[in-house]
Amino acid sequence: MNDYDENRDVDYERYDSAAGRREIEKETQEKIVQAYRQEEDMMILVYAQWCINNDLDPVELYTQAYPEQVANERLARGLELTVPKEEAGDITDDTLLGVLTMFGNEDLGMVVAEAIELRDRKQRG
Repeated sequence: MNDYDENRDVDYERYDSAAGRREIEKETQEKIVQAYRQEEDMMILVYAQWCINNDLDPVELYTQAYPEQVANERLARGLELTVPKEEAGDITDDTLLGVLTMFGNEDLGMVVAEAIELRDRKQRG
């Protein structure tokens, strides 16, 4: 078996020059940004599905948290991926709040926490 990888040599040659290093750095930054966006899209999907599972309107809650944002394309795309609550897996309140916090969505987290509190009060009667 041959361990030779010709791409490694090409990267080494690119890294050997200042322009090549900048190019590699730019590619790396783009990959990091792309990975972050994918994770953010997953957070949006978790949020949207949690709302569906709890009979809440994801757009309405989002608008309460961020009234200055007229429309959110990524939320709209996330909503397209949700399933009816009967088909969805359980998403705990703590999971959602943790994910929102991890991505710096404290305003949305506060609105969600209020919705949880209201739901729990209604359930207690």
